[in-house]
Amino acid sequence: MAKKKEPTVEKKLRALYDLQLIDSRIDEIVSLRGELPLEVEDLENEIKDLKTKSDKIKEIVEENKKGILEQKQIIENAKELHKKYEEKLKNVRNNREYNSIVKEQEYQDLESQLAEKKINEYKSNIEQKDLSLEEITQKIEDRSKHLDSKKGELETILKETHKEEDLLQRKSVEFEKDIEETLINSYKRIRSSVKNGLAIVSIERGASGGSYFSIPPQVQLEIASRNKIITDEHSGRILVDAELAKEEREKIDKLIGS
Repeated sequence: MAKKKEPTVEKKLRALYDLQLIDSRIDEIVSLRGELPLEVEDLENEIKDLKTKSDKIKEIVEENKKGILEQKQIIENAKELHKKYEEKLKNVRNNREYNSIVKEQEYQDLESQLAEKKINEYKSNIEQKDLSLEEITQKIEDRSKHLDSKKGELETILKETHKEEDLLQRKSVEFEKDIEETLINSYKRIRSSVKNGLAIVSIERGASGGSYFSIPPQVQLEIASRNKIITDEHSGRILVDAELAKEEREKIDKLIGS
């Protein structure tokens, strides 16, 4: 069986530069979305928290309303007992019995007064909670409008870029498969360590692309020969000559229909 031919350095450089062009375009699309995905997520979380807070307040209001009903029942019971004791007073036989009944009436009066006090406290608490609910409801309404606006912006961008991004993601995976693992790992490591995600750059005006550091003429000749992979000593980026970069840009532009 014939041994599989090892790709030339030039083919490797072209494949890597193609992958860089594709990944850079994906980066541009992602940057178009900017902070919108995070803003949408933050607003959704805030609305969720506000609704949870609203539900808890509503539970407290219901508990207070239940408390009012219970206290009203205590007052009704106290009134009924007071009437019974009033009837008993008509048939008292001595002072001791009289005083005992009067004390029971006084106790029921105190129970009623205490219940009235609790009812007022419950009502006051309900009023405060209702005000809090109004504020929270208004916040939810405002945040929901803001969320709808942000979602609309995001959906517009996603619709405009969805097809292209899907194609680019597929091509990125395809191109990766054609490049040896060690090179891919180096590419990804460099890409993650630089701000603009450019792991491979071309020579522009005698300097590394995006850099002010000039490349010695002898090194430029080596890069143009495409016989070995050369990195910029300042940034660590892999370097390619301008002609190769131009040819690959035209190729990728045709591939993605730019």
